[in-house]
Amino acid sequence: MHSSLRTGLMTLVTLALTSTASLANERFTANDIREDIIGKRIYLAVPLGGEFPLNYRKNGQVDGSGEALGLGRFAKPNDTGRWWIKGDRLCQQFTSWYKGAPMCFELQKINDKQLKWTRDNGETGTARIGSNI
Repeated sequence: MHSSLRTGLMTLVTLALTSTASLANERFTANDIREDIIGKRIYLAVPLGGEFPLNYRKNGQVDGSGEALGLGRFAKPNDTGRWWIKGDRLCQQFTSWYKGAPMCFELQKINDKQLKWTRDNGETGTARIGSNI
């Protein structure tokens, strides 16, 4: 392969990897949360497989259903609560889930449709950004 062609290809690969890496490390701001999360269904990845949907409604309500995952055997399968933004974190509080305790999450972009969340207690996970609700 010609040296200049090889150099050009290496530059393109480096640029592609750099742009993907920078997106993956990008934290959501309050504005990003409003634009990319609010009004959408977010699917939390479940450790044993499957996804858990949460609906972040524009009116400040969040609701979810664990019926498809069989959550009803262990806890109330459906719950409703409220969400709010504090700094650059998404916070929520459900009526029954997590004993009604409020919690906040820092969000990082993995790509255009996936994110990593870190809860204020240090727990982490991933989620997929779904369609508008």
